[in-house]
Amino acid sequence: MAKKILVIDVGGTQVKMLATGQKKPVKFPSGRKMTARAMVQGVKEAVTEWGYGAVSIGYPGPVSHGTPIAEPRNLAPGWVGFNFSQAFARPVKFVNGAVMQAVGSYRRGRLLFLGLGTSLGAAMIANGVVEPMDLAHQPYKKGRTYEDYLGLRGMERTGRKKWRKHVLDVVKHLKAVLDADEVVLGGGNAKRMRKLPSGVRLANNTHAFLGGTKLWRARRRRKARKAARRTVARRTATARPHRKAKTRRRPGPVAPKPAVPALTPTRSPGETIN
Repeated sequence: MAKKILVIDVGGTQVKMLATGQKKPVKFPSGRKMTARAMVQGVKEAVTEWGYGAVSIGYPGPVSHGTPIAEPRNLAPGWVGFNFSQAFARPVKFVNGAVMQAVGSYRRGRLLFLGLGTSLGAAMIANGVVEPMDLAHQPYKKGRTYEDYLGLRGMERTGRKKWRKHVLDVVKHLKAVLDADEVVLGGGNAKRMRKLPSGVRLANNTHAFLGGTKLWRARRRRKARKAARRTVARRTATARPHRKAKTRRRPGPVAPKPAVPALTPTRSPGETIN
């Protein structure tokens, strides 16, 4: 029986959770005072009635090999080095939040995901291969970063109308540069977009949770493929080798037998032959 997955989407303003078999996500505020330990405690208190056997966490910061490698800019420190598996007493898959949403939004081909929230999340999936992108703090224009224009502070500084224009300008530029088949806009502020150009769509609210579940499905598929390869290798090693078919030699030319000389009767001295 497949285990139930608890998916946690950690954002700069709130934490959202949904588990296998549940219909409605629950959430609580996050913010600059929330540490990793406080997040775990808040999640446990919010889902006391939910049963789950594994956890997926989407994190608003860079992740490498399943662990955060930098503290989040919009949350309290204490995330790097924290043992989430021990805290939840469950196996945990820890990924960048944009990656989790991109996996849930992916259909085919080359997809660019942009998460329009407190900050700016970004991830690219090319033919099934996921690549997180540290785009938020890269320089964009006028000495400001992409996050300064497309994040929450950018929208508050420029107003929604100009913010939408900046979003569409960035989408057009990145779609061309990265040769993306489509762009998906997610995050809490994506709903504030109006008319979208061809090849651009909004993410569904459930995509982050779908992505968190898919992370464990992918793991099961990899384990199944590895087990199948081991079985084939074992059977190949123990299989009875094929016997080589015996080939008959074609008979060569038969050498003629030496002629047997005719026998001439011998005569004893004085013997007469009639």
